[in-house]
Amino acid sequence: MSSKDTAATAFNDVEHELRDLSRWMYDHPEIAYEEFETSARLAEFLTDKGFAVEYPAYGMDTAFAARIGSTGPEVVICCEIDALPEVGHACGHNIIATSAIGAGIALKPLVEDLGIRVTVLGTPAEEAYGGKVDLINAGAFADASAAMMVHPANDDVVDKNFLAVAQIDVEFHGKASHAAFKPQVGINALDAAVQAYVNVSTLRQAMYPTDKVHGVITYGGGAPNVIPAFTSMSWYVRALTKERLDELYAKVVAAFEGAAIATGCSYEVKPIGNTYTDMLIDPVMADLYAENSAALGRPMHRGSEYDISATGSTDMSNVSYEVPTIHPMLDIKAAPAVNHQKEFAAHTLTPTGEAAIRDGALAMAMTIIDLAEGNRWDDLGTALP
Repeated sequence: MSSKDTAATAFNDVEHELRDLSRWMYDHPEIAYEEFETSARLAEFLTDKGFAVEYPAYGMDTAFAARIGSTGPEVVICCEIDALPEVGHACGHNIIATSAIGAGIALKPLVEDLGIRVTVLGTPAEEAYGGKVDLINAGAFADASAAMMVHPANDDVVDKNFLAVAQIDVEFHGKASHAAFKPQVGINALDAAVQAYVNVSTLRQAMYPTDKVHGVITYGGGAPNVIPAFTSMSWYVRALTKERLDELYAKVVAAFEGAAIATGCSYEVKPIGNTYTDMLIDPVMADLYAENSAALGRPMHRGSEYDISATGSTDMSNVSYEVPTIHPMLDIKAAPAVNHQKEFAAHTLTPTGEAAIRDGALAMAMTIIDLAEGNRWDDLGTALP
């Protein structure tokens, strides 16, 4: 029996359990840095399957590291676990997590013969704060020769581009007054927030198609007859590269400053979480993954076939600047629903959603087998800066 056949057999033995685990995650969504039940359940599952599990790990309460193999190059398979507020697992992290676990289990009977180490790394807070950046800083990828994960989507793409992003909160501080009797002695912080929004909208004509800036007013005042003394906003600023993000970020902050000056308010800009970089896809792993996925009946498109502006962001991009990385996208046939919609979350439980668990897990495992059996480790890393 070939190594890939052995991996498929090992996966087959647990596929029904992984589907049940995905459904449990769907029913028990937990948001960034609050994934306590989820991380505990996944860590226990991996322990029961014979992994050496560190939990919690790397100074993070909801991170875990499940390891197999004693010597050789290490591959980290990232297992995202957080959900979104209000819409639950609408980015399909239940599929991401179970496919990562499935890949690890598929490789378990092979790691000693292949001479590799595999870590299934539980990574909190991808949706909001960039938990993988915290894991990078804590050394979780320090010894890794490669890193990978898969992500559910509306198409099969092996090397999709992702945008760099910074999340910021903005506060405007003014002075309260009676809105009818003495508005002229107040300083209207809501006017500042509205003007900030208009300033960013005015800036859009000077943005590149790959620049994305979007925000909401999170507090606009307490009563219509009181001049608001305080307002707050939350914004995402995205760009094609981290260098362009720095340029665009400065322009957006200037838009906030202009609003403050125009209205007489003071303002504060507060970075939220970690800044995400753009993605560097390793071409060797991308080619191997595409070959293995096609052999499983899921041919992959290339990112060059798509509008580069039609994408989002991920903290896996930061990993790609440290370690050779891939992040394939798997179609779960949810269209017209898209990521971050409740309908997309529901589709993770359908047969096409559950097929992504199998296809993603086995394609990752087979890619790692190819790296080991072909001794391709020295071929990795050409995309690194």
